[in-house]
Amino acid sequence: MNREKLTLRDYLLMALISVVFGVFYLLAVYAGTALSTLLTPFGLGVLGYEPFYGVWFMAAIITTYLIRKPVVGIITEVIAALIEVMLGNMFGVIVMLSAFIQGLGVELPFAFTKYEKYSYKVTMTAAVSATVVTFLWTGFRSNYLAMDWRIVAAIFVIRLLSSLFFTGYLSKRICDKLDQAGILTYLNPGGANE
Repeated sequence: MNREKLTLRDYLLMALISVVFGVFYLLAVYAGTALSTLLTPFGLGVLGYEPFYGVWFMAAIITTYLIRKPVVGIITEVIAALIEVMLGNMFGVIVMLSAFIQGLGVELPFAFTKYEKYSYKVTMTAAVSATVVTFLWTGFRSNYLAMDWRIVAAIFVIRLLSSLFFTGYLSKRICDKLDQAGILTYLNPGGANE
């Protein structure tokens, strides 16, 4: 069997994860908007979305962990973003480009291991990688060079902590629990678990 070729089972799982996380992502946008509103009187509104950034990387890492094939995380992130936009994300279709970048950031460490390692070390590295590439992307879009360096540093640190928790730790824990329940064996018969 060609490990690189996606199966119908893979597509169905990607679709399911995309729908679930499309909803979660939209809820995180609303939570970020509410927090931004609360922080704006203190001049910190720009930080409102940062605690939720790790949530926006979860579909990519969970799909990559469960399917263990190249680009599934990127595809799932983009589809989840499309669903999020269709459900009413006020940022519009730019979210889909952001999703591509998020998925790419998550998948890079798995690609370096040839999609063979799924340890906490790799998921934490994926969290850092996603933080860095999204920071560069949002820095370009929001012109971080024009902001106070302390705010920019706070953006990075809060995003990194969110990503380490939601992406590196919580997503891995969820996947490990699914693996213990036998889901991974069903999805990847004969595949190595780590």
